[in-house]
Amino acid sequence: MWLRRLSTDRIERRFNLPGDAPLIVAESVKAALRVSSLNDAAARLGLHTGMPLADVRAMHPSFDVRNAEPAADRVLLEAVADWCDRYTPLVGLDAPDGLFLDISGCAHLFGGEAALMRDMAARLFRQGLNARLAVADTAGCAWAVARYGHPLLAPRGETLAALHALPLGALRIDDETVAALAQAGLKRIGDVTGRPRAPLAARFGVGFLRRLDQALGREEESIAPRLPVASCSAERRFAEPIGLETDVLGTIEKLARELGIAMERRGEGARHLQVSLFRTDGKVYRFDAKAGEPLRDPARIRRLFSERFIATGDECDPGFGYDMLRLSALMVERMDPVQAGLARDDHGAELAHLVDRLSARLGSARVMRLSPRDTHIPEFAEEAVPAQMAQQNMSACRAQSGEVGTGSPSDCATHKIEQDSLAPARPVRLFARPEAIEALAEVPDGPPVRFRWRHVMHDVVAVEGPERIAMEWWRDDAGRVLTRDYFRVESKQGMRAWLYRDGLFGREEKNPRWFLHGLFA
Repeated sequence: MWLRRLSTDRIERRFNLPGDAPLIVAESVKAALRVSSLNDAAARLGLHTGMPLADVRAMHPSFDVRNAEPAADRVLLEAVADWCDRYTPLVGLDAPDGLFLDISGCAHLFGGEAALMRDMAARLFRQGLNARLAVADTAGCAWAVARYGHPLLAPRGETLAALHALPLGALRIDDETVAALAQAGLKRIGDVTGRPRAPLAARFGVGFLRRLDQALGREEESIAPRLPVASCSAERRFAEPIGLETDVLGTIEKLARELGIAMERRGEGARHLQVSLFRTDGKVYRFDAKAGEPLRDPARIRRLFSERFIATGDECDPGFGYDMLRLSALMVERMDPVQAGLARDDHGAELAHLVDRLSARLGSARVMRLSPRDTHIPEFAEEAVPAQMAQQNMSACRAQSGEVGTGSPSDCATHKIEQDSLAPARPVRLFARPEAIEALAEVPDGPPVRFRWRHVMHDVVAVEGPERIAMEWWRDDAGRVLTRDYFRVESKQGMRAWLYRDGLFGREEKNPRWFLHGLFA
């Protein structure tokens, strides 16, 4: 696809300018203003891109001249690429004014390649965009035919015949190489296809031959899609546009049922779903919803996107309605059939669905769950992780352990990290950061007999310990192994605290410091 008047079309659409009035877009090139784009009305007067703006003003002083805005042109190009997703999910950018579409396996849905081109060209024209479309066996041939060729539908298997009469500039090579080839008497693609390759490469570079091979299909050229390709998808087109949220959610549920059947055949469930709403004027809205467990239940998928729409609010304006809706599974995971409970509700599934609904409305980074970690260091023994991620880890743990059914979400954690009954007790309240205290011990390596915390002096009447915990060596920048001796103490005032001495005398610190890390009930 070549949007041959992209800049002027954007300006005419934005300011509602008449298409029969000449319009010039100028940009600064080497400290001089030159014509970078113009509409058909200006082209019919003999103007062309690259002309100095001073010459244009001398010939036509009353012409409407606008400044070039490459960023705005890029935004419009990406919007057109989003709109083209209704025809194929493989859409790549060919900046500054083109797109590549891989329609392999898609053309029959529109009645063939010619019918697809006519439908796309008509819709773009109604949106105020001038486009030339070409279909060919290779991306390079389609690019050349769209800009220089006719007819625009290159017959299958006749790439060389479609390119033979086209100028060498159609090979996507720079102007200097085109000029050098013209000096050698080579002006058409047919002039170089039968010549020896070694002299051409030596004189004009291997890049020239690479472009020739790509256009002829001798070298593979892939299209890099700008959006992730869905594992599977289902879509619905409407003869009359829809705009009510209830109609949209009802269609999502129907498409989820079709998507679920396809995923069930493959033994998969969706972890990342996306709904694409194609508005009649070309605007496209996309909404994503993630699940903590593989999912293919239509009712749950509908409720997820219901929460997503509530969180979006009025940002999604249906305008004159949507004429197409697509539901895609961007990420899937294996989902084996399980035996559900016969006499009780599936509490694990309900909890997972609640987590998914809260994550869809508030964001997955705002719904957290405390997860245990396999470490003996108290402040690192647990961490807050997204609840959906924790749910995924528990599902994987249940699958590895061979459990059937759902069970409690806490069961998985107990399988992996168990608390030894003979291990020292941990305080009920553990401070996020240990608080420094002043402590006095009878011997340097002994337990404290008195300590001051928050300006209050406490006399120790009972003590248990020490419990020695060594920090991992990589947590210290100097490569030292830091050691803590923990004591469980009870003061005369009745407070039971968890204290530790940071460092050892004569080994790590000359004067080890004392900290209070937590309080017992």
